[in-house]
Amino acid sequence: MTTAYSYFTRAEAVIAGLLLLTMVALIFAAGVARMLHHPLNWSIDLATCCFAWAAFICADIAWRRNLLMSIDLLADNGPAWLGRALFYLNHLLIVAFLLYLVGYGLSLTWTTRARSFNGIPGVSYSWVTASLPVGAMLMLLTTGLKLRARLAEDGLLAPEKG
Repeated sequence: MTTAYSYFTRAEAVIAGLLLLTMVALIFAAGVARMLHHPLNWSIDLATCCFAWAAFICADIAWRRNLLMSIDLLADNGPAWLGRALFYLNHLLIVAFLLYLVGYGLSLTWTTRARSFNGIPGVSYSWVTASLPVGAMLMLLTTGLKLRARLAEDGLLAPEKG
């Protein structure tokens, strides 16, 4: 499991990087094409799609690496039990919010299935809106792994083998 997950996280980082590079290339190409009086109307829509997917994937990467903003004043300076309680409370709130995003995102993806991109007829806007539930599921997986590790660290769960 650990090896498969490490390959998954590397693939996730590569995909996020490729999406960001594609977005930049599309926007640059659109600017050059517009300057040459041959605008690429579809490029901004495709760049928006790349941005939506990259944003959620990068949010999961940042969450996994503990690179998101946090304020640990009470958790670090208070008693140990308070830090543990705040950790579990925060993570349970995060789980609840991510579950809501998955549900709402799936509903939004279904609702926008008939809508097409402005510049790309025949391609469903659901390709953009699907980034919300997929990103939330990735972050839900990361949150679950963080909770499991903390439960094992606190002696409330058997430590992970291997």
